[in-house]
Amino acid sequence: MKTRRAALAFGVCLAASAARALPQATEVPRPGPEHQKLGYFVGEWTSQGEIKPGLMGQGGKVTGTTQCKWLPGNFFVTCEDSASSPLGQVAGLGVLGYDASKKTYTWNGFNSMGQAEAASGAVDGKTWTYTGDADMGGKIYKSRYVITETSPTAYTFAMDFSEDGKTWNKVMDGTVTRK
Repeated sequence: MKTRRAALAFGVCLAASAARALPQATEVPRPGPEHQKLGYFVGEWTSQGEIKPGLMGQGGKVTGTTQCKWLPGNFFVTCEDSASSPLGQVAGLGVLGYDASKKTYTWNGFNSMGQAEAASGAVDGKTWTYTGDADMGGKIYKSRYVITETSPTAYTFAMDFSEDGKTWNKVMDGTVTRK
């Protein structure tokens, strides 16, 4: 019985010490203007584009739909994609965000072809540019994805790959329109 009381007293003291060591929360975090810019992508979208012959096979037309919504708290936008392409049906999940400590936009995506990718980005006016690495058949390429807002309800996109980060090859491009 004494051992149990001693252990309980020790646990209470340990918890109190840990609580004093933690920084005090002053207020609930709120999304900043950078987070609010991500709201552009919220909604239902349809896309059409073209995969260029090369790294992704013979190329051809691609069409798809995307549903994007705010994650509660309005720090992140989640997007679910479904596309029909020369590679077959592809589904994906992407998360857009902003890392305030690094002052960069973020994108993390996963798809039904087993790919998991991460990219960081910046916005210049109405142009969003994300860069990262892409695994194509076991070979890692530098990737660049550029989105250009053409209106409040439409944007164009282009995806380029590079072996050296200097010479870029177009892999896919197209247009996306809000439903």
